[in-house]
Amino acid sequence: MVADEAQDDVPWLDNVSDAVQRDHAGDERDRAALIRDAVGSERDAAGERRDVAGRKRDTASDLRDDAGDERDAAADLRDRTDEISVDWTDPTSRNLAQARAADARREAASDRRLALQDRRAGASARASAEHDRRDSRSDRSAGAGERRHSSRDRDTSLTDRSASAVDREHAAHDDLTGAYMRGAGLVELEREIVRARRTEQPLAVAFADVDRLKAVNDSRGHAAGDRMLVEVAMTIRTRLRRYDLIIRHGGDEFVCVASGIDMKTFGARLANVNTLLATGYEHGSVTIGFAELTSTDTWASLLDRADADLYDQRRRQVRAHS
Repeated sequence: MVADEAQDDVPWLDNVSDAVQRDHAGDERDRAALIRDAVGSERDAAGERRDVAGRKRDTASDLRDDAGDERDAAADLRDRTDEISVDWTDPTSRNLAQARAADARREAASDRRLALQDRRAGASARASAEHDRRDSRSDRSAGAGERRHSSRDRDTSLTDRSASAVDREHAAHDDLTGAYMRGAGLVELEREIVRARRTEQPLAVAFADVDRLKAVNDSRGHAAGDRMLVEVAMTIRTRLRRYDLIIRHGGDEFVCVASGIDMKTFGARLANVNTLLATGYEHGSVTIGFAELTSTDTWASLLDRADADLYDQRRRQVRAHS
């Protein structure tokens, strides 16, 4: 009974969700923000370099202006000296004095022109620096905007994931009995097997089949059958520990998984289930088979052995009543 059903059971996998896509979008926006910040930092650095260059040019301009002033002063001094010392009636002396004064004034004018060029270059560098700073502020503002979008994407992603987790938790459990649904329960069983092997602890399973459920449905209606299923699930749950698993494997079948105890101990825990059910409203009963994990078991072979033990129990009951 179990082996045929086990072949077509595949643990579910999530599709790529909106939350994952929003996380990816957030990562992309973060990367874009980092790039914009890096560009902004580089533009800030370029602005600083241009400011430094502008200040150096201004200093050079000041020095050239000072040199021009000194040359003009020297030219003026030569003019006054020449007025006194030069024999202006002598053409040669007069021409030499005038040539010296003209050279000094040309050098002063050249210094002033160079100083003006330096000042213009410095002003251009400062303007470029200010442009770089504006671009940097724009990049940083855009980066901050990207980060805000990224934060909103991540907040929405967390909301999606939280809602998805709640939806999955509801989807993983049977609405009627509260037990794990078959697919989700078998995933949990696989995890328990991995954990048991890692910790070298025993693991036992019980395969419970509700007796005469079809007869109850046929004679008293499906509502009575549902009540019997609920009674069975709740009664078994009272005999399990908080962390033991109960899985609704089929319409009238439950699988119980207990970690850290052997098959004999598990059987003792569930020994009085039918006594408790007999006092219930629907007076139900179950037949239970047990199996204990071996080194070669898969979840399917483990359940096969528990199912086989259940049929052995049922055959013995038939022989006992015949």
